[in-house]
Amino acid sequence: MKNKGFEFKPFSDKQIKLLTWWIPEVSPHSDCDGVIAEGSIRAGKTIAMIDSFISWSLSTFDGENFILGGKTMGALKRNVLNPMFLILTAKGISYKYIRSDDPRLEIGGNTYYIFGGDNEKSQDKVQGLTAAGAYLDEVALMPKSFVDQVMGRCSVDGAKYFFNCNPGHPKHWLKTEIIDNPKEKNFLVLHFTMDDNLSLAEKVKERLKRMFSGVFYLRYILGQWVVAEGLVYDMFKEKEHVISREKVFQMIRNKEFHTYIGAVDWGYTAPMAAGIYGIPRGKVKAVKIAEFYKTKQQTEDVANWFLEWENKLGKSLKVIFCDSAEPDRIVTLRKMHLRAKNAVKEISAGLNTVMTMHKNDEYLICEDCVNTINEKLTYSYPEKNDPKAKKDEPLDENNHAMDEERYALHSYFRKRR
Repeated sequence: MKNKGFEFKPFSDKQIKLLTWWIPEVSPHSDCDGVIAEGSIRAGKTIAMIDSFISWSLSTFDGENFILGGKTMGALKRNVLNPMFLILTAKGISYKYIRSDDPRLEIGGNTYYIFGGDNEKSQDKVQGLTAAGAYLDEVALMPKSFVDQVMGRCSVDGAKYFFNCNPGHPKHWLKTEIIDNPKEKNFLVLHFTMDDNLSLAEKVKERLKRMFSGVFYLRYILGQWVVAEGLVYDMFKEKEHVISREKVFQMIRNKEFHTYIGAVDWGYTAPMAAGIYGIPRGKVKAVKIAEFYKTKQQTEDVANWFLEWENKLGKSLKVIFCDSAEPDRIVTLRKMHLRAKNAVKEISAGLNTVMTMHKNDEYLICEDCVNTINEKLTYSYPEKNDPKAKKDEPLDENNHAMDEERYALHSYFRKRR
């Protein structure tokens, strides 16, 4: 059965369990209150769960309300609603998508209210609704208060929960409260890997494996709930990833860099860290050719440093990605004719970009960038038992050049990888 590029492929045994867990005649788990499908990315969780949720809700209820939730409205539309529309059309099921201040879907006699759950206030949106079930996508990224509110709203007899997620910290509340206690919580927990997605070609699996490194490889590729610990960039090899000054200037003279970009992490008492990166063609995607790392510096000081390097290179920097925390300083750079803009500051995704570039030998650093190299060799996660470990982020120390580097590489390459 096809619909404009959508095609039902053979389901794996794990997907069939997800599709049929609620059917008494088929599954020993039909008395469970909910299901959590967790594990690797691209493991076939979402399509099977959408199909399962639609089939269950339409065959069990008529005239009831349901909750559809995602980390954000945009993520929900991209990850769930768009494929859901394709599945409904492929099955010949009509629906009405109402975009308003109260967005919802009408399918058969049921109404599916749509919510984003990205902060503690999100729970307020769900209050007052009585529902017969809920589908939460990326549930591990949602505040516990929102998830608790959603579960509390599902008070119709026979209501069920359909949750999916990728792994995170092993002390995450979802892991400790539900995934580790499925019998007590009356949940079916299904662990997925990429091998459970029969439509995923081996070539695609290999490409995905190259896209992640470190703790993100363990979580998103192997599907493990692991602690981020030790050195952040343990895949950084000084002998392999540091390039000589002579080689860098040879590449500049030979015009091997087609583009130059910059980045800055503001500081005054703490060091202000800035960097310039050459973007070559070929396997190596970026070379950090120079760094600025000084305390008690004004915005004009780093601006003049960028301008001096533009003069040396004989070429303007295409963009300078800046810490958005101090917009006035960005305005100053622009007034000095530098192409400054806000950096993409997301931490986990940015760390993975830098990690993966090191893992794939795509990013080199000039030996002159001694502060960048020193920070990289000491930048670390909290100890496992440190309360700070629950934030699932590196320690906020020895990170000025690390933040600047992340701004540059992730902002520039996140849509190019």
